[in-house]
Amino acid sequence: MKKKIILIGGGGHCKACIDVIECTEEYEVDGILDVNNLVGKKVLGYPIIGTDDNIKELVADKKNFLITVGHIKSNEIRKKIYHKLVSANAILAKVISPRSYVSKHSIIHDGTIIMHDSIVSANVIIGKNCIINTKSIIEHDVTIKDHCHISTGAIINGGALINSDCFIGSNVTTQESINLNQNSFIKAGTVVKK
Repeated sequence: MKKKIILIGGGGHCKACIDVIECTEEYEVDGILDVNNLVGKKVLGYPIIGTDDNIKELVADKKNFLITVGHIKSNEIRKKIYHKLVSANAILAKVISPRSYVSKHSIIHDGTIIMHDSIVSANVIIGKNCIINTKSIIEHDVTIKDHCHISTGAIINGGALINSDCFIGSNVTTQESINLNQNSFIKAGTVVKK
């Protein structure tokens, strides 16, 4: 039987996450939380059932949660929701697309989503509340710390350390063994060298 999952944030990233979740055998969407004036509306057929104020009652029902607010200019909203969930002792889902490849020798932490056609190689550690977006490649021995977004088609080469709160734009390529500072914002198409 699939676990019920509550999504927080009903925008464009939520739609992409729903598409991944629907392909899994582990979870089924049980509703979405968003802002007050959207309650009652639907996202891809799933109802917006409440706001962040409903987190505690849903935690009491043993629901799983995934933050589906995007992260482009800032991850502050994602982090605020994450800390609210943690303080409520919520169960944070780890969602992995069956169309991705994740090495059995890697570690993916809770609250993270691995999206379609991504590759996560051996000895990789991916932190909490991360987005590993469509067709990204995370090579061997990479560490990605909490609250990062690796965008579509990005390539993180072997041995890289991506510190927390980083945004890596679409089609970015990092040189091997780089150490990217916390809160780095790397625009789309950039080649990041040592």
